[in-house]
Amino acid sequence: MKIRNLLDKDEFAISFEVFPPKTQINYESVETATRNIAALKPEFMSVTYGAGGGTSEYTVSIAKDLQQRYEIPMMAHLTCITSTQEKIANQLSLLRENGIENILALRGDIPEGMEEEAKNRSFEHASDLIAEIKKHGDFCIGGACYPEVHPDSDSQKQDIENLKKKVDAGCEFLVTQMFFDNNILYNFLYKIREAGISVPVMPGIMPITNAKQMKRTIKLSGTQLPQRFIRILETFGDSPQAMRQAGIAYATEQIIDLYANGVKKVHVYSMNQPMVAEAIMNNLSDILG
Repeated sequence: MKIRNLLDKDEFAISFEVFPPKTQINYESVETATRNIAALKPEFMSVTYGAGGGTSEYTVSIAKDLQQRYEIPMMAHLTCITSTQEKIANQLSLLRENGIENILALRGDIPEGMEEEAKNRSFEHASDLIAEIKKHGDFCIGGACYPEVHPDSDSQKQDIENLKKKVDAGCEFLVTQMFFDNNILYNFLYKIREAGISVPVMPGIMPITNAKQMKRTIKLSGTQLPQRFIRILETFGDSPQAMRQAGIAYATEQIIDLYANGVKKVHVYSMNQPMVAEAIMNNLSDILG
């Protein structure tokens, strides 16, 4: 099923992101974790894809396995920063052959050691990739958006203009970068609607369950932590179990507030942690119905 059809349903639902293994050695453990998350019956799941394409085979195999085994719609990430048109065409054919019809189209970051490949890339922006995917059949295409502004944009105005280019190219829905203050999202939604962007937007929620994860997350995304979350980190950061419980509670509170303010679809970055995914689903059991 195409995600655009799921988003038309006026009911509250949770979806999860998982990531494939980097090597065959880790495949079995990742497969088990993703299956345990799929067993929770989220509305759909997405599988990430390395910017250099190194995990492309595993992305497809994990997505195919979960979709067939649990009958859950799957969305495969696809990046273009180091890709040629031929490589993208091959990947789209592989997705189609394996029954994957939903794609999250991303520019991606240049992996270390692939700077030369990036110089000869066929796609400069995610909007270019979206336009290319549209030429290859009826895929349902999503894109990323950044409530706190993309790191490469000079301003939020420029960032929203670039976002409009994605939508004009054929992007049918958006998934946000993680954020930890819902007011930032509400302000962002108001601005993009004013700019004429009307496609559905799914907030991306990241449960922060340990201090090391938080530091890595902030470094990679540039996301700002509100003072109240910093206090949680300072209080519980040295106790892994307490921090996990506090992080799950904080993410749950974010989701409840989103639902209370009219947001019906939420995408949770699971980090391949079934325990965290299950705890959030349990916390929302009566809300999900």
